[in-house]
Amino acid sequence: MNLVLWDIDRTLVYTGNIDRQVYREAFTAAVGRPPESLPARGTGVTMPLAVRALLTSNSIPADCLDALADRIIEELPDRLEAHRESIARDGIVLPGAREALAAVHRTRHLVSSVVTGNLRESAVVKLSVLDLDRYLDLSIGAYASDSAHRPSLVRIAQQRAASAHGVAFSQANTVIIGDSLQDVITGQQGGARVIGVASGTTSVQQLNEAGADHVLPDLMDSDRLLRLLTHLGNV
Repeated sequence: MNLVLWDIDRTLVYTGNIDRQVYREAFTAAVGRPPESLPARGTGVTMPLAVRALLTSNSIPADCLDALADRIIEELPDRLEAHRESIARDGIVLPGAREALAAVHRTRHLVSSVVTGNLRESAVVKLSVLDLDRYLDLSIGAYASDSAHRPSLVRIAQQRAASAHGVAFSQANTVIIGDSLQDVITGQQGGARVIGVASGTTSVQQLNEAGADHVLPDLMDSDRLLRLLTHLGNV
């Protein structure tokens, strides 16, 4: 049995400026003024780290960082929930993503979940609104709610999957599918193989140079993806 851990943003879905709007709203409510700068797009960093970067880039004093970061992080899922209609209207399931998820879900020796920089509740909102949660066992995934250090999430997901399925998961039978350099680093440092997908802001060349085991231009070829997943799980 192989464990397949999907990244969410820019791998499976694209929600445009909604995340940035949520950061803007939460910052304004916590600090009392709108932010002058927002987190960079498509980096793959976890939400807690993005929040701290948001605060420091907007000149928040160091002695206020922890309290404000905790407040903003706590608010993010509810503020995203308030944008469900916007996600349903403007959110995009990326080309081939639904078919790829369905193909993996149908394959008996593959167990499919997520490793994501999203907080758990935020991940559930995005995936459920866009009707992708049906293909994933979100109970065994790992989220920024579990740790702000993304490589640590791999072991958390492996342990949850092992408890659910009675199978030990390690680098030998765990594969991350993601679009960013952070996804590659997460696999390398956390203990998983990586299939890079150039559906975000990182090119095929950059994903290859970073050390992804394989790189796809997109998720349009489900048969090829299944072959790669089977191969990586047998190496």
